[in-house]
Amino acid sequence: MKSPENRQGFLFTKGYSNYVFVLLFLLYMFDYIDRSIITSMFSSIERDWGITHTQSGMLISAVYWAIVILTFPVSLLVDRWSRTKTIGIMAVIWSLATALCAITGNWIQLFMARLLIGAGEAGYAPGGSAMISGLYPLEKRSKMMGIWNASIPLGTAIGVLLGGIIATRLGWKHAFGIVALPGLIVAVLFLFVRDYKTVDLSFIDKANNKIKMERKDLIKEFISKPSIIFTYFGIAAVVFVTTSFMTWLATYFQNVRNLPQDKAGKMTSAVMVLALVGAPLGGILTDRWRKTQINARLLLPSISTLISAVLLFAALFLFKGSVQYVLFLMMGITIMIFISGASAVTQDVIHPGLRATSYAIAVVVMNLLGSSTAPIVLGKIYDLSNIQTAFIILPLVLIIGAVLFYLGSRHYEKDMEKVAKINLEAA
Repeated sequence: MKSPENRQGFLFTKGYSNYVFVLLFLLYMFDYIDRSIITSMFSSIERDWGITHTQSGMLISAVYWAIVILTFPVSLLVDRWSRTKTIGIMAVIWSLATALCAITGNWIQLFMARLLIGAGEAGYAPGGSAMISGLYPLEKRSKMMGIWNASIPLGTAIGVLLGGIIATRLGWKHAFGIVALPGLIVAVLFLFVRDYKTVDLSFIDKANNKIKMERKDLIKEFISKPSIIFTYFGIAAVVFVTTSFMTWLATYFQNVRNLPQDKAGKMTSAVMVLALVGAPLGGILTDRWRKTQINARLLLPSISTLISAVLLFAALFLFKGSVQYVLFLMMGITIMIFISGASAVTQDVIHPGLRATSYAIAVVVMNLLGSSTAPIVLGKIYDLSNIQTAFIILPLVLIIGAVLFYLGSRHYEKDMEKVAKINLEAA
């Protein structure tokens, strides 16, 4: 049975929905440019300030720690106040914080500025996912989520590429100021975007009565749906690996293959760019397969994540040189196939008035167990041994993610039947 969202199609006109989507895409891209530009500049920062590899990893983790702490309260603002205003304000904050990094004078100051970037970015993923779920009907959700999430590898690739080039030619501090301005411009534009009306937190009982949700109902909305719990932790496992690559792959190329900083940044950037294929491809394949296989939004992530584990294992243990790099490039495609279906599930099986909150929980789990943990774990292993040894744990983490997605797929259809069917209205 189709939900009201399916029948209503686009919340706004198709053209306006696509305009808002472009702004959302650009903001997510600048989000990841701002947070990842530092990774290919680690060698320069370590040389200038004499910091350790673990401290370099903490400059990445700082962003995710702030996100973990703040994403849930910010997501409540998104769900209960305004998606567009909250998103616009957050983007202004993280852009200004990025510019602030350019005038820091020591590691502590840079660490605090990175925390402020995370504070600004805290609710963007929940807010953006809620907006996209409102802009497009259910049957298009995976595809649009896939295209939107392609901005992550694109932004990461641009950030890593620019960081290496600017650090080599102008000095690493200039990079922060250069990337801050474009994001600030898009942030201001988004403050004038139309929103949809805040959804009343209620449900229809078996007697067709409208019941306002209480705290116990809100908690039950999440814990009664195993598919979303498995999805949260499956996402965290894959994000642990993608963050490890975003943070340390350039360093891996510099140390294991003795490549210069700018070339290592370019090679890492190419791996990230190929995820531009994986995220939209995953969305298209998922939506098509879902027409005949209702739980495709979790089955495909399970398969693609397992394939990524095999490719990474082969690259690290079986091959070297050009063949190894080709395997990294192939994994750059397959490792992002999961994101479209998994992101859609966080919106599919939850009450429409709790979508940002649902993705906020996903963000907390993925950042606490994945994004904030990976840079430090690999950095610590690197300090104790070498970067090659640090990478050994990554294929196993991907296998765990594949199993979690598969377990979630076994509950998806029943969880979908429990979701309240509510029409969204333009504000």
